[in-house]
Amino acid sequence: MDVPSLVWVLTIAGIVALLVFDFIFHVRHAHIPTLKEAAIWSSMYVGIALCFGLVILAFGGASPGAEYFAGYITEKALSVDNLFVFLVIINSFRVPGEDQQKVLLFGIVFALVVRTVFIFLGAALITTFAWVFYVFGLILLVTAGNMLRPEGSEGKSASSVMIRITKRLFHTTDYYDGDKLLTVREGKRALTPMLVVMVAIAGTDILFAVDSIPAIFGLTQDVFIVFTANAFALLGLRQLYFLIDGLLNRLIFLSYGLALILAFIGVKLMLHALHENNVAFINDGDPVPVIELDTRLSLTVIIAVLSVTVLASLLSRRGKVQAVTSAARRHAANYLDPDYTTEVGERNRIFTKLLEEEQQIRSLGPKHRQHANDEKDLVDLISQAHRKHDEKL
Repeated sequence: MDVPSLVWVLTIAGIVALLVFDFIFHVRHAHIPTLKEAAIWSSMYVGIALCFGLVILAFGGASPGAEYFAGYITEKALSVDNLFVFLVIINSFRVPGEDQQKVLLFGIVFALVVRTVFIFLGAALITTFAWVFYVFGLILLVTAGNMLRPEGSEGKSASSVMIRITKRLFHTTDYYDGDKLLTVREGKRALTPMLVVMVAIAGTDILFAVDSIPAIFGLTQDVFIVFTANAFALLGLRQLYFLIDGLLNRLIFLSYGLALILAFIGVKLMLHALHENNVAFINDGDPVPVIELDTRLSLTVIIAVLSVTVLASLLSRRGKVQAVTSAARRHAANYLDPDYTTEVGERNRIFTKLLEEEQQIRSLGPKHRQHANDEKDLVDLISQAHRKHDEKL
């Protein structure tokens, strides 16, 4: 699809304007978004992305339109999977509730920058070297295999390395100073956990870009579609985090669905690589006559796999147990943490949610209820939260 320079400029300006708007009107003032606020703005960002796809469909044609929607849905699903890791990092660093939005917005902006670099680098490599399709396909197949492992890296390896390097090279503190990145400790400038958690998020962004960019290049080689599908998949991710926070642990089969999608795209890339082959040791450097999977089939497979995965997760009894126990553990820990939030209304909301989750645990079947009660750390946390609440009263 031939895109004029003016359209590129206007598109990039629009994306930057949305990020600036998000910061000025939502993130700059530290607060914890309500469910209503998160739902409204998350819906708006999805609506903007869908309208943009309809514009591509109208002016670019059916094929570019299908490529955009296939890329957007795939990248959005991968972004939701990324939220699991963001949740782990944010909880591990005990980021105050009011400041979690800043961490998430930084992660989105950094991811957009990293992916943009990877997109243009990948496009240059594809244009120059046809064998890059083999590399991209192999990356996706390996990633799909890793997602099927019981304990995947979940992006922890990259972030852990960066955290260790940061703490070794710089003076750091173990306490927050509001949302400041730097503070003074013992007369010396020191990095706060706020900056360290951003380093961790940056590490995962780099790792995720290695997976997501080959995935979308397997659906389209149009740089404009690759860039916009990635950008619109990332926009609104902050709001989505607060909207589906309670559902994240419920999607227990999402990684399996994503593994299947990435494996499918990996095979698609391998077939395309064989079709365009110029590698000397494969078929004497001549193209191999193989079938190629079109974008419409890819879009159908992606939607079908994600639909089955999400429905199976939501209907799963095990998913419900995992979601309610994880949520109860998180809410109890947050209620016990005096630094988590200073908002009285938010603390009351957390305790109310904890009571609801306790009731849900009691309503589980004997087998699942016993499993939840056997988690001693969860029982202890809930008991401590009740004692703290009674003391306040």
